[in-house]
Amino acid sequence: NLLANANGNVLSSEIVGAIKMRVYLSGMPELRLGLNDKVLFESTGRGKSKSVELEDVKFHQCVRLSRFENDRTISFIPPDGEFELMSYRLNTHVKPLIWIESVIERHAHSRVEYMIKARSQFKRRSTANNVEIVIPVPNDADSPKFKTTIGSVRYSPEQSAITWSIKSFPGGKEYLMRAHFGLPSVVGEDVEGKPPIQVKFEIPYFTTSGIQVRYLKIIEKSGYQALPWVRYITQNGDYQLRTN
Repeated sequence: NLLANANGNVLSSEIVGAIKMRVYLSGMPELRLGLNDKVLFESTGRGKSKSVELEDVKFHQCVRLSRFENDRTISFIPPDGEFELMSYRLNTHVKPLIWIESVIERHAHSRVEYMIKARSQFKRRSTANNVEIVIPVPNDADSPKFKTTIGSVRYSPEQSAITWSIKSFPGGKEYLMRAHFGLPSVVGEDVEGKPPIQVKFEIPYFTTSGIQVRYLKIIEKSGYQALPWVRYITQNGDYQLRTN
């Protein structure tokens, strides 16, 4: 979740995270999950500056809480299928992963032009998928024309917004979009109280929190066949960028 003003200053940000599991194991083996050393749970007190301090931690009922309180081991006998092992919140300053600059020009009350620049501010080895940038426009805007260096743009009059969709947005890239509307009413709409730009995205194999799964062990007699694997994904929550 993130709210930033038009100058790029982050007004509020937090990470809401979860570890979800899909379990297809025979019998009832005990599992142990280890997180990286940086991770601290609130009751452990102040950590080093590089540490990740989790708040509002909630565990699934299968987790042995006494064991966790003792030595911070996440030990459990999982139910079958899909469930949420734990959820947490991280009050942290996150820089915007996708930054949007917008220039809005009105011409003699008869038309309005938008110049939108989208920039991905994460490493090149990562790619954001299914990016949607939702830009509010005046209620009475009509005859839309769009020009973009990538993706597609659609106008939703019922939402008074345009949506710029980019299927694949690699890190360290910048794209441009121009939109042009006619404004039939002579009255210039007041810019105050204009809704912010909203951004939706999904970045696989990527985590903003610094949390990593170090191991997932199956504590069972030798010869037990199983294949544990982990994937990371970062998604937008309430991600809003105010405009000038």
